[in-house]
Amino acid sequence: MTDTANTNAPAPQVWPSLRATDARGLIAFLVEAFGFEEVVSYGEGDVVHHAELAWPPGGGIMLGSDRRDPDDKFALPPGTFGAYVVTDEPDALCERALKAGATLVSALQDTDYGSRDFSVRDPEGNLWNFGTYRGHPR
Repeated sequence: MTDTANTNAPAPQVWPSLRATDARGLIAFLVEAFGFEEVVSYGEGDVVHHAELAWPPGGGIMLGSDRRDPDDKFALPPGTFGAYVVTDEPDALCERALKAGATLVSALQDTDYGSRDFSVRDPEGNLWNFGTYRGHPR
């Protein structure tokens, strides 16, 4: 992965968010399978009210337990999240993810736009796309 020694980088200002049936289990999976780093987690027992996971090269996600509350203004059904995450080492990350139990959706491939990508699902059913494409320059 990319060197994370640059502490002058701005904090992320966009936080993709998701809900999970087993938030603590999903956090453990995302750390083991993909290399996210758990920064903070608030809650009691099996319930996670709020957690932040950092992506070492930059950025991160927020997640919490599914609340099954009809008045929840931020309800996101578990397993409906999808993200594209940049990595400098897609081959090694794919192997790591599969070893940890991720379900392969799309095998490693070289794209026509110059990226090396793969796609997997986590135990909750969320779709994770990883690749070397960093986006079009502004």
